[in-house]
Amino acid sequence: MASHGVLRGLGAGVRSEEARQKELQQIAAYNDLVELVNTKVAERQYTIEVLDLITKLLNENPEYYTIWNHRRRALRYLFAAPDPKDSSPGPSKRHAQDLVESDLRLTFLLLRKFPKCYWIWNHRNWILRIAESFVQTAEARKLWSEELQLIGKMLHADSRNFHAWSYRRFVVAQLERLQAPATSEPPSREARQSLTESEFEYTTKMIKTNLSNFSAWHNRSELIPRLLAEREAGSVARRKMLDDELALICTAINTDPFDQSIWYYHQYLMSTLSLDCPPQDRIVHDLSNHDRQKYYAHEMEYIREILEDEEDCKWVYEALLHCAGCYLEVEGGTQAFTTRDMRYWLDQLKRLDPLRKGRWDDLGRSLKL
Repeated sequence: MASHGVLRGLGAGVRSEEARQKELQQIAAYNDLVELVNTKVAERQYTIEVLDLITKLLNENPEYYTIWNHRRRALRYLFAAPDPKDSSPGPSKRHAQDLVESDLRLTFLLLRKFPKCYWIWNHRNWILRIAESFVQTAEARKLWSEELQLIGKMLHADSRNFHAWSYRRFVVAQLERLQAPATSEPPSREARQSLTESEFEYTTKMIKTNLSNFSAWHNRSELIPRLLAEREAGSVARRKMLDDELALICTAINTDPFDQSIWYYHQYLMSTLSLDCPPQDRIVHDLSNHDRQKYYAHEMEYIREILEDEEDCKWVYEALLHCAGCYLEVEGGTQAFTTRDMRYWLDQLKRLDPLRKGRWDDLGRSLKL
């Protein structure tokens, strides 16, 4: 089975009796290990030996999230325990750092085999935050910087791994936090050392590598309002940003009009024009209704050109109806299209996507068709 074009594992084939018996033995051994770990944890035997058993179990099944909870309980105990290799009483910072490094290695190896397992990402997040308490700020920044490099490698292997994209946003936030000065006053724009610009450039790079990247487009949409605010962009700069993004997405649509992720980003750009869009999310703040009409009409004209060559692309019809609905909010007439056009687009949606007929019926009612 493949996900985003990345093979996840070999499919099941015909098994011999010998293979079946071997698998049953592995299942029995796994169940024995689960019972042993759960018993040890219930008895609060938080030792290095038990931690090793937990490691063995997680290597077998990293999706068993309860075992990750067991691991964190054991680690918390061991962080506060004396180093068995050191006769000094009380917890050892070196011992705690060794445990952290061991878990970073463990999660790295597991992520290479299971890059879309929630619990591995969650635990790596947890162990890095714990690590901050054992190191200086400069060392913590180094840890998170190295983490950003790791995510880059993960996304190189699978650019659409939304776990890695989500984790990337978290890591960036930690780096920005650690770069800010330690003061009760809000940091200035210069002191903040925001990574918004570099992250925006990163989405551009990833989109150019693979247009069909939902996470890259989504991340871009999250970054744009912040980017404009940090640039203290004026009206001209904001309009240029909107025009540039529309040009980018129109080029993408022309390249592959059947790609769903592209249309979602186009819909996002259109949503920022709406009167209902919150001010902090708008790309341009000073649009008049006439401006909005021009944008909607221009997009519809371009999309209708796409339709001439792609009559069986449902995304085209859906986008036309979305733009038409937005247009009607700011213009009572239908100068850019007719009601007959809208009914035709809706009929084509029902033809091309009959499984969502109820949805299209609701859309027709909302547009009074």
